[in-house]
Amino acid sequence: MLNVYFTVDVEIWCNSWVNLDEKFPQAFREYIYGPTGKGDFGLPYQLRVLNDHGLKGVFFVEPLFSTRFGAQPLAEIVGLIREAKQEVQLHLHTEWVDEAKVPLLIGIQGKRQHLMYFSENEQATLIKTGLRLMHEAGSTEINAFRAGSFAFNVDTLRALNTNGITFDSSYNASQFGLNSGVLPGETIVEPIKWNDVYEYPMTVFNDGTSGLRHAQLTACSFSEMEGLLWKALESGRTSFVILSHSFEMLNRARKMPDPIVISRFQKLCAFMHKNRDSFCMQGFHDLVPHALQTQPTPLTSPIWRTGIRMLEQAYSRKFI
Repeated sequence: MLNVYFTVDVEIWCNSWVNLDEKFPQAFREYIYGPTGKGDFGLPYQLRVLNDHGLKGVFFVEPLFSTRFGAQPLAEIVGLIREAKQEVQLHLHTEWVDEAKVPLLIGIQGKRQHLMYFSENEQATLIKTGLRLMHEAGSTEINAFRAGSFAFNVDTLRALNTNGITFDSSYNASQFGLNSGVLPGETIVEPIKWNDVYEYPMTVFNDGTSGLRHAQLTACSFSEMEGLLWKALESGRTSFVILSHSFEMLNRARKMPDPIVISRFQKLCAFMHKNRDSFCMQGFHDLVPHALQTQPTPLTSPIWRTGIRMLEQAYSRKFI
């Protein structure tokens, strides 16, 4: 049995930092509800499809935006997820720190795009603030975290431990993971224990081109995802972490549904439901952690599957 973590980063962007208060209502609708002329394809859609298939998702919710726009929108997001009986966890994008109406940190001016650009004490304060905001919004069972853009470091893990958070899922070997300071010189692809925090890394794979690619609905064809899941199971892996976003079922303009990504999501959910004797869609609540002492090499996917995905992506860029 392979534990699969379908993780969704829930966040809101206004596409620039000008006229935020004017732009926010429309941005909230686009990034959370995903309205289009063919129906809504945002967070409620993802929750419904998961529940229709009896599957568990992990929703990493970004709360710092509420320090600018108020508590109600965050409570609405948390309420949607809790009503669907899915799992709520904590996500932080520090681009919002200097937008807060009440300063979150002393002496911070201007944008610091990534959490890792803050000191350990500053990170601990921001995580504590995020927990407070989430608790006030109705989520009191947070035990897992993901840094925005996967941009974390060892100070982040220390700050999580300070705040009593057991699990982190910020390590992504295709982005900042190799420079995070966690097990320097190693590529982490399976859970590890770092002091008292368990790191559950993004699943990454070699697609036959250059570098590593992470398992994300917009970055992988269903054929690639299916093949990787079977390969992970057959090779004895213990976890498989997939990434999505609350707005990922829309095209890049967020005006129309993206039929390719929607099809990937629907096929993945049907696959997981059909093969529940081999794969368990898992969350972090009540999870008994498992850590490995040595790391296997990243998974590989054959080049012909990469070709299928490239054709899909080319079609999407031109027509969707």
